[in-house]
Order: sequence, then structure tokens, then C-alpha cells
Amino acid sequence: MGTEDLITRARAGDNDAFEELAQPFRRELQVHCYRMLGSFQDAEDALQDTLLSAWQGLAGFEERASLRSWLYRIATNRCLNARRSASRRKAKEWDVPGVEPPEPTRLGEVPWLQPYPDTLLEGAIDMSPGPDARFDQTESISLAFVTALQLLPPRQLAVLVLRDVLGFRANEAAKMLDSTVESVNSALKRARAGLEMKLPPDGERRPAPACDSPAEDAIVAKFVAAYESADLDSLVALLTDDVFISMPPLPFEYQGREPASRFYASVFASGRKFEFLRTRANGQPALGAYVRDPTGISHGIGLFVFTLAGDEIRAMTRFENTVLPWFGLPRSIPSRCAEVPEAVPRSHGPIRSTGASTPS
Repeated sequence: MGTEDLITRARAGDNDAFEELAQPFRRELQVHCYRMLGSFQDAEDALQDTLLSAWQGLAGFEERASLRSWLYRIATNRCLNARRSASRRKAKEWDVPGVEPPEPTRLGEVPWLQPYPDTLLEGAIDMSPGPDARFDQTESISLAFVTALQLLPPRQLAVLVLRDVLGFRANEAAKMLDSTVESVNSALKRARAGLEMKLPPDGERRPAPACDSPAEDAIVAKFVAAYESADLDSLVALLTDDVFISMPPLPFEYQGREPASRFYASVFASGRKFEFLRTRANGQPALGAYVRDPTGISHGIGLFVFTLAGDEIRAMTRFENTVLPWFGLPRSIPSRCAEVPEAVPRSHGPIRSTGASTPS
């Protein structure tokens, strides 16, 4: 059935017709909301608000723009409303039992940051962006990029994502934002300058190994071996000189190998025994982290997401254990007591869908 027939049926109240219209755009709209909000939960809420508003306002769709552009207009404005609200998640007090962290290098500015499961990226970032796009679709979902976006003023963020990530033309972005081309161009210029201050220049970044390549697997396996054996020297040897450690919603951040070494020394001093399960987030390798208890059960304590540079770790972000189900990872596992790094299993895929259910 053609798009025009589906629109006619949907306007007459046929929910199935609307679902068929919206389905091809669900994942890319959710990724768009995630880029703007930095939170997987908030992105899902914004997506549902977008689809509800589109369903209720379909009579106002004039078909002069594409359905996709119209949906992006609604989604962008829902995200701007969310960014301006006062209900963003706040930073938490340190609550890791048995660990006394050293003084942080600085306090994080984006405590609401959450990871995004790679399996939900399928079909969402391999689409062809518009002709004006400047950023690679995979790079623009990375934790570093999404974090930098959160530090931009809301309107600048929206303009930069619409223009430089999605490749909408200036007049299209202006219409989506009820603005002028001149205003959009001015906001884009300021947004680009702000983003450049937060991201290292391309020439200063060694490329990461290819996804799921032997080189990537080797780095992750070395990290697992060092962490499970509390081998601080081996762990620190994997880090770049300017490594960046963060752990939202805890605001503690550590920049540099020596501060990172002091932090991990405090973790290992707790005497806890760790185990890991492999997954992926934001186009990056990730590990579900588990702590062994005396009964032989290991309980999930969080998710580690890595940014790699060559054969080293340039950044690591630790998230709370509440995110584990989004990646299909259990809250607890029988202890493997594994000694061989290659035995670290992989886990692919969240157990939730991209539908209306909200992450728990």
C-alpha cells in the first residue's frame, strides 16, 4: 500500500496504518533523540511523545515536506522542550561500597549520560545522510561526541545535529525550528566552535581498531585479565597518557594516567573479585561488570564502555547496573572463576524492543 493511502487511512483513525507509516523511522528518530538528550531513557520518552504527537496531529501534515522531515521536526522540538525542563537527572553521591576514591580531577557536567545498545543502531546510522553532513554516522553516536553535544546550548545543539550530522539543508532546519536561515547559520557557526573546544582534533587521535577485530578483542581481553587479577601495573600499561575516566551519574572524573592509577588502586584495595561479559555500546566495545560474592554468584555492578586509540584505552565510562538489561545482560551470573581472558563470553543484543516500553 502506498504512502498516500496509508496517510488517508491514518487520518481516518486507522492506528495500524499510522504504525506502518512510522515504523521505518522509529530507530533513526530514537537515535536522533538520544544525540540531543544524551539519555537512553529520555530518548525513548521523547520518541513516544513524538509518535503520539504525530498521530494526533496528522491532519496538519501538509505533505509539502517529506513525512520523515515532518517527524524530525516534531522530535527535535520535543527534545528541545526536554532539554529546557528542570527535571534532568542529578549527580549522585559516591555509593560504591568498600571503595574510597581519591580526589577527582574534576566533577562531571553531564550526570544524565547513558549508553546506547549497538543492536538498536542497526538500520539507524547506516542510512545515507543529507549532502551537507560533516560527521561520520558512527562517530556521531560515540560517547565522546554525545557528551560534547550535551554541553552546547539547546538550540545550537539542535542546529548542529540537523545540519552537520543528518545533513538537512539550512532552509529545512530553519523550518523545523520555526526560525530563519540566517539564524540557523549563525547558531551553526557557534555550535561548531563550541564542539571543537570539546573534541580533540582529528590529527591528534589515533584510530580505534575495527569493530570486533582481533586487535580490539586483544585490548579488551588484556583489560579483563588485568582487572580480574587486580594487576594495577598491567591495567595502567593499557591506558593512554591522557586517559579519561568517568562514571555518570557519579560526578567523579579522572584525567591522565596517574590519577586513573590512583583511582583503580582504590578499587583493587577493596578486595572484590570481578568478572565480565562482553557487549557493545555507542559503536564501542563494552563489558558488563560483576562482583563475586561468597556463595559463588556474581552480581552486576555496572557497564564499562571503552574508547580505544590504537592498542590503548583512551577513555572508559562506567555506568550503573540498571543499564544491564538494555544490553541483554543478566543482573547476576554463576561465577565462572575464569582464568583465561579468551574465555570472556560475548553477549549481543538487548532484550527489549524499540517499541513503546520504557527502559527499567
